[in-house]
Amino acid sequence: MSRAARRRHARSRDPRGHWRLLALTLPLIFAALLFEGWTTHEVDSAKTRRPCTRPVPRAVDESGPVLRRLSGGKVSSAAAPARTVALTYDGGPDPQWTPRLLDLLREHHAHATFFVFGARAARHPDLVRRILDEGHEIGSNTYTGADLGSSSRVRFEMELALTRKTLAGSAGIRTDLLRMPLTGQVDTLCGAEGQAARRAAAKGYVLVAADRPDRPAAHGLIRQFSQTELAYQETEKLLGDPRADRFTTVTDAVGMPPADARAATAERWQGRALNWAVTAGNTFTHVMTWVLVAAGTLGLLRLLMLAFFARAHVRRLTRLRPGAPWLREVGAPVSVLVPAYNEEAGIESTVRSLLASVHPHFEIIVIDDGSTDRTADLAGRIDDPRVRVIRQPNAGKAAALNTGLANASYEIVVMVDADTVFEDDALYRLVQPLAHPAVGAVSGNTKVGNRRGLLGRWQHLEYVFGFNLDRRMFEVLECMPTVPGAIGAFRRDALMGVGGVSEDTLAEDTDLTMAMWRAGWRVVYEESAVAWTEVPTSLRQLWRQRYRWCYGTLQAMWKHRGAVAEVGPAGRFARRGLTYLAVFQVVLPLLAPVVDLFAVYGTLFADPVRSTGVWLGFLTVQLLCAGYALRLDGERLRTLWSLPLQLFVYRQLMYLVVIQSVVALLLGTRLRWHRMQRAGTAAGEQLRQPVTARQLPSR
Repeated sequence: MSRAARRRHARSRDPRGHWRLLALTLPLIFAALLFEGWTTHEVDSAKTRRPCTRPVPRAVDESGPVLRRLSGGKVSSAAAPARTVALTYDGGPDPQWTPRLLDLLREHHAHATFFVFGARAARHPDLVRRILDEGHEIGSNTYTGADLGSSSRVRFEMELALTRKTLAGSAGIRTDLLRMPLTGQVDTLCGAEGQAARRAAAKGYVLVAADRPDRPAAHGLIRQFSQTELAYQETEKLLGDPRADRFTTVTDAVGMPPADARAATAERWQGRALNWAVTAGNTFTHVMTWVLVAAGTLGLLRLLMLAFFARAHVRRLTRLRPGAPWLREVGAPVSVLVPAYNEEAGIESTVRSLLASVHPHFEIIVIDDGSTDRTADLAGRIDDPRVRVIRQPNAGKAAALNTGLANASYEIVVMVDADTVFEDDALYRLVQPLAHPAVGAVSGNTKVGNRRGLLGRWQHLEYVFGFNLDRRMFEVLECMPTVPGAIGAFRRDALMGVGGVSEDTLAEDTDLTMAMWRAGWRVVYEESAVAWTEVPTSLRQLWRQRYRWCYGTLQAMWKHRGAVAEVGPAGRFARRGLTYLAVFQVVLPLLAPVVDLFAVYGTLFADPVRSTGVWLGFLTVQLLCAGYALRLDGERLRTLWSLPLQLFVYRQLMYLVVIQSVVALLLGTRLRWHRMQRAGTAAGEQLRQPVTARQLPSR
């Protein structure tokens, strides 16, 4: 290995916890969703008022519609004088009807009071400013239009305070006029609504009710409208009433000072910050709705693609692909390379399983990459002339493979991880597709040996449903991105033609496979060549392994991005394979935590029946596809019970791996070839389920 490569390997370091940033970000996003749901009555809803259990107090019932004070049994009120009409409009500002109402009022030189929702004022501050600029008055209709009598004390306070801050941020004003939602005349201020009215009056608000609709304009009138087409028509009719001389605001009608006082500077800045947050939350919610639809569609499309191409692989390519029975039998000698770093737990099982292979002629080269345990000694004591052990200083897996390649005796090279156990016919079956001269590499079928625990079952499902089903699709589409390090066969001249195993990335198997495509070779999948591997048994080990895989895959994708513009097999591979990896293994996992959070929000607060139904439908499709994948691989279906649980823990861990890898890659972090704690259990499942019915093909 070169001196520069040694220095590069020495500078590598363990991964850092960039995921902590995600742990801080997701609660903020969920808080924004909750606030957005609160403003749209999806969270802490208070849409309907409680029925009155007691009649309205006599003093209130006999008062005017403008209530200045409500304390004890005393009421201070006012009403519009004769031939004066105070027009009031609740809700809004509405982007459709507020401008039309303003145009109508301007045409008749009339003024009105607009009681606005704070949530809508935050989204349409330009309409709030237009209302004021044209001489009208602003009042509060609370922040969301929730019924104050049915609201909790916390919501009551927020409904009033947030509206005040929003108006300060939108128009720089502070209003004391309040129209309580779901109320009309003063006789509606009864029961819980009356108690809420007294609390609001104690805070300094002037409560504005309305006169009865049948009261004539000649007697003076405070008229209540919503901002709708009907309100527009009724306003137009009222403006033509000859019994009214003046159409004005509430405060002007009852002789009060204007309600639109200038807000303090601090309150204006707080209001602007609130409005920005509301706008961002609203935009984010709408964007995430479309992202959720797109992500769900892509996820479903991927499942359907996997099932469709797996079926095509079974029905068509098993007969027509390279390695089919009409091609010659490959009996050429094979060099098996086994790079090992502190693998004393499983190295003997790996080597002895290879020695039991039925392939007629092969050698096994174990490359001990500076192990600090007994790996080299255990491999060296196996008394068989086909086994050689080469020791070298620790330099990384790619360097170890290149050392083995330099010492290989034969033209067919098989690369094997030191935690992998081969079935007796795996080596023979693996090299058969090389009978076709266009095939430069062959991926075998990796299965999980230690699958007894829940974490092992999850990884077993991932290998069968994810990796192996993907490989069937990749072969049909001719874009296989990875020949796994656990079991892969190569032409030696093809390896030498691409410069051997590159040390540029941590995913040396993916990097090598992509380089083979770019050199013009085809890469295929031999599902009948089965090897059993030992997977991590703890979340920490799984994290370290998958972090290295994902980080290295990103490196390889970036390194070979130029293949997209190439022609022939290289371009076809890149446009299909790299695009697939970018969309389904990078972009979607990056969005997945937020999408999951949005889905949880929808289940809890928006439409739980629809959200749960969509989730169960997607889970059903996954179960069907996973069952099909297990059947294709000859596995038991009973493992499917663990798939729903995988969606709550395992999938989130894989998302975090991708996020961590992307951040680390952008920051230029270098990683080591990490050692995983081995227990030598790769052959566990194979020994419990011996394959006895399989016969070598006659060629």
